[in-house]
Amino acid sequence: MSLAILPGSFDPMTLGHRALAFEVAEQYDEVVVAVMINRDKTYWLSLEERVRVAELTLRGLPNVRVISDGGMLIDLFDRLGADAVCKGWRNKTDLAYEERMAEWNRAHNPRFVTRLFRAKEEWADCSSTRVRELLQAGGDPSPLLAPDAYFYLREKQYG
Repeated sequence: MSLAILPGSFDPMTLGHRALAFEVAEQYDEVVVAVMINRDKTYWLSLEERVRVAELTLRGLPNVRVISDGGMLIDLFDRLGADAVCKGWRNKTDLAYEERMAEWNRAHNPRFVTRLFRAKEEWADCSSTRVRELLQAGGDPSPLLAPDAYFYLREKQYG
């Protein structure tokens, strides 16, 4: 049985992330979406809220589950017995960053495998940052969010 990890901050998870999860889920028996904690980052949503938005966004994908983890991705990789970590990229800046991270992870865990997936064109401008900007400015982020996630954020007074 093959297992992939799809890690990220997901602050919040978008339809672009969902599209990536669908693509990865077609190639692996199980996908673990890991909502990660980076102690150097300030988050807009709490960890619990980020996990809930991810669960709502990915509802209906039978081979995908959501977890949270505050440790190192290289350690989570071994704990779960993963075959690969899958990451998306939208532009050259994203790609360069993900390639650097892949090299670092491989240098610190020789078993570590990173697979990079280019975002479909319709999601090239979709990002968590854009969702936050729209919500904070009173705009409409609904085209970038799963409907259940959008309604959850509105109930939480974020939109």
